Amino acid sequence: MMLEEDVKLRIQFLDRVVQRECTHLNRTTDRLFAEPFTLEKARTIGNDDDLSERVEAFVSRFSRLQDTLGDKLIPLILEALGEHQAAAIDNLDKAERFRWIHSADEWFAIRRLRNQMVHDYMEDLIILTSAIQTAQEFVATLTHTTQKLHAEIEKRGWVDDV
Repeated sequence: MMLEEDVKLRIQFLDRVVQRECTHLNRTTDRLFAEPFTLEKARTIGNDDDLSERVEAFVSRFSRLQDTLGDKLIPLILEALGEHQAAAIDNLDKAERFRWIHSADEWFAIRRLRNQMVHDYMEDLIILTSAIQTAQEFVATLTHTTQKLHAEIEKRGWVDDV
């Protein structure tokens, strides 16, 4: 399938972006979870600048990767394949059918979790702790999705020539 050059360049750009975002998220995850992230640890965020910055980086990188994959790269690849523009749920259903994601329902759970971490960040440390612990489990899902989409881009011959 021949792509318009601007679409191909945008796919290549987003592929590079998600590869980089995924690498950064995994590094931050390793640093944040070198020890278990507990409620007791969360209570020290206000006095521990290093921990606070690691939590902020994790939340930001998790959210950014989820957004870039779900709101930008998946819809663009679908468009490149001739799929009609659709609502997010329809795009995720198609991504599930293409086996780029495990489950559209799981993806929406990740999105809700992202919203919870961003909006409830410092208001309720119990919610924050639970959300961050759950998000840690979903890092593998985001990483797997990044790899699946990259493989799809390579399979289609849309790889970056650089």
